[in-house]
Order: sequence, then structure tokens, then C-alpha cells
Amino acid sequence: MGRRHFLLAGLLIATLAAAQPVYESRDRAGPVFSDMPSPGAREVPLPPVNVMDSPASAATPAAAQPRAAAAAYARLAIMQPEDGGTVHSNTGQFAVALALEPPLQIDRGDAIAVRVDGTPLAERRTTLQFDITTDEWQQAAGDQVEHALEVAVVDRAGNALLVAAPVRFYVHRASRRN
Repeated sequence: MGRRHFLLAGLLIATLAAAQPVYESRDRAGPVFSDMPSPGAREVPLPPVNVMDSPASAATPAAAQPRAAAAAYARLAIMQPEDGGTVHSNTGQFAVALALEPPLQIDRGDAIAVRVDGTPLAERRTTLQFDITTDEWQQAAGDQVEHALEVAVVDRAGNALLVAAPVRFYVHRASRRN
């Protein structure tokens, strides 16, 4: 019975996470989750939802294939730049390194889609080590101090198969003192 409660609680949290706060209280059977606060309830802190929109595309035979391809990838992570780290670049060009298990299935048309500060980059990557170019940086990066890098494995039609946790980083530019 306890296992069922945790499953239901997990489903409730996943469903409500993007829309509103979730509150947890207890009764004699265990935890109770709700979107409405009740006496003695505490708000459950939830991490941000990890969502990456895929570009619009016309229906193709690849888009009609079952999503079994998503099960082919087990792990995607951004290794460089480090989360909370600093990138040293006067031009905005910097290296990106990813870890993907199993390897990218290029023969199937899978690729890496990249976003910088929420802006999708036009070029999809087929390697796990690549540079964000100066032109890409100038088109995508915002004026803020902190920047975000997001990546996803996408199929030929642009459907996200696996999304990595986003990385937040800072860009340090050299300055000359007079």
C-alpha cells in the first residue's frame, strides 16, 4: 500500500510541477499531496521542469516511427562547461563536451540540438565535442552575466529523445587596465 502512495504522489508531483506549487501534509496512511494548502501542510520545493521544444517539421516517415528510439539512450550530460563554472573567451567562442551513453546513432539521423540562453542554435551537432562559434554566441547569448547551455539528442524529425540537465555558466572576458 505504501508503494502505491509513493507512485501516486510521484505522478501528482510530475503533473503539477510545471503549473503550480505542491503541498504535502500527513494523515494516518502517510503523506498526502495537493495543489491546495491545508492546515499543517508545507510547500514541496520542486526543481525546474527540464523541457526543450523541438523545431516544427513536416510529417516524415521518421516522425511516424515509434518512440522506441528514446529508449536507446540512457544518459546525456554536459561535461564542459561545468555547471557554475567560468568560460574564458573574448569572442564568445567556447568548447562544449558531452557524455552520452550509448554513443550517438548518426546512421539513424540522430543529432545533438543546442540552446544558448534559451535560443536554439541552427546547426545540429553529430559529435560530442564541439565549439559554440562566435557567430552563434552573438546571435543567441543574452546580455546577462549568467548564461545557460541546454542540449538534447534529437531524431531526424527534430523530436527530443533525451534532454540533459541544463548548465549555468559565466563568461569572463579579458580586459586591459590602463
